[in-house]
Amino acid sequence: MEVQFLPGHQPPYDLTYDDIFLVPNRTDVASRFDVDLSTNDGTGTTIPIVVANMTAVAGRRMAETVARRGGIVVLPQDLPLEAAADTISFVKSRSLVADTPVVLGPDHSVSEALALIHKRAHGAVVVVENDRPIGVVTESSCADVDRFARLRTIADAGFVSAPADTSPREIFELLESRHAPVAVLLAADGTLAGVLTRTGAVRTGIYDPAVDARGNLRIAAAVGINGDVPAKAKALVDAGADVLVMDTAHGHQIKMLEALRSIADLRLGTPLVAGNVVSAAGTRDLVEAGADIIKVGVGPGAMCTTRMMTGVGRPQFSAVAECAAAAQDLGAHIWADGGVRHPRDVALAIAAGASNVMIGSWFAGTYESPGDLRVDRDGNAYKESFGMASKRAVAARTATDGAFDRARKALFEEGISSSRMRLDPERPGVEDLIDHICSGVRSACTYAGARSLTELHEKAVLGVQSTAGFNEGRPLPSGW
Repeated sequence: MEVQFLPGHQPPYDLTYDDIFLVPNRTDVASRFDVDLSTNDGTGTTIPIVVANMTAVAGRRMAETVARRGGIVVLPQDLPLEAAADTISFVKSRSLVADTPVVLGPDHSVSEALALIHKRAHGAVVVVENDRPIGVVTESSCADVDRFARLRTIADAGFVSAPADTSPREIFELLESRHAPVAVLLAADGTLAGVLTRTGAVRTGIYDPAVDARGNLRIAAAVGINGDVPAKAKALVDAGADVLVMDTAHGHQIKMLEALRSIADLRLGTPLVAGNVVSAAGTRDLVEAGADIIKVGVGPGAMCTTRMMTGVGRPQFSAVAECAAAAQDLGAHIWADGGVRHPRDVALAIAAGASNVMIGSWFAGTYESPGDLRVDRDGNAYKESFGMASKRAVAARTATDGAFDRARKALFEEGISSSRMRLDPERPGVEDLIDHICSGVRSACTYAGARSLTELHEKAVLGVQSTAGFNEGRPLPSGW
């Protein structure tokens, strides 16, 4: 089904998300919570969010947290197989409710706690002795304390605890009554089972985790088109990967089609994603080669310089709309990959026909991304991000090549090697951004009269706006 435009609004040129607006329809959808955000592309996601397979974004903390809220993370193709298997096993073992805390012993130092405390959004370190929690350390606990002091001297032994099977509502009420930021959850034998914050308890009633047939959290993994592709794909599925993503910058090439067929012939039983393309022809070729889902987008990503370097690419909204129509005709689906900077962009990608939307750099500036938290001279917290075709990524990918080959490949990078992704003080965790995005998408559905993502695509009426029209919609918190 093609997208519906207002009469006279379909221009003779391609469109980006900024060019588009959604027209409100008559609706009987009374509440945001009447909207079902689950997808129908076979990946098991209950919100339309896929975290891109970028080294600076997709790690085990991100994978666990996003899957618990209904999305899925794609592990980078450069990750060694052993490391990928270890990450998959870790994510599969995580609780569907409780978060995994940072854990240190009583003889670790305050400086070690401060280095690790921002690896998780809940902002606490659980101090454990003999597998049992004996205290909790927060950033405020470490204020004005000698950095070489031991954690046993500052840990709060009066922390809130509860059995792991306590309902989230009860934990919320317990934390409210104690004015505490986090509850430590205990297994039946008294060992540490996880932690839960008040906000985390509320989220359990809003989101459904993305789980596999065994009830474990879902995770995806990427493979390239070089080397023994079928063997690596099979090894990843054997390790527990729920979705395979065949990933290369130019997906509409013979080498991709051959590699895709070689994996499809294995019949591994997992959804097979392939890309990237931006045309109906590319979509059809990948589907005919065995792909269930097509990844759409060339050049819209924040870390990507492909369009400026080569002139190759396509405005993302039009690419998504054309590829989605072609995929639907063949019983396949598409992921919109790149160009997302606001919740509206996710809603518009769904309206264009995407089943899921892939996000990378926006999530790099969160506690859960793999990088270390840094602070600039003005006191702003940030993390470093880089493109997967950048010099930095190419250097990592070619580490086992000879010096001459590495030097030759380094001449042809297309991407930013280092960018500071600032942590938004209001939304420093990936769950905060997921709340932000899903709130926008739910509201967009209510405006369109849609109770599901499929209905949003079917009922959305779109118009084209000028740059001034887009800017008019921006809030002006500081006045004018």
